[in-house]
Amino acid sequence: MDATEKQHIDAVRARLVRRYQFLDPHLVGEMVDTAHHRFDGCRIRDFVPLLVERAAIRSLDAALAAGATLSATVPAPARVEHHMMI
Repeated sequence: MDATEKQHIDAVRARLVRRYQFLDPHLVGEMVDTAHHRFDGCRIRDFVPLLVERAAIRSLDAALAAGATLSATVPAPARVEHHMMI
């Protein structure tokens, strides 16, 4: 992977972390890395970032459908206690 491809893959990762902000960013990164490794050994690299992004989106959507873990950055719903005044 050359420097330009690395920049494009980093941009893909950043876009998908923003798009799937409710998922753990490490999960998003793993999906991008997995998709990227599918193209190891391919001689023609021009479209790899585009193909990686599409493959990662399919994987992330499938993970969501299967109930992937939400990011720890998503706050839990606040617990509200109601007190009755007498």
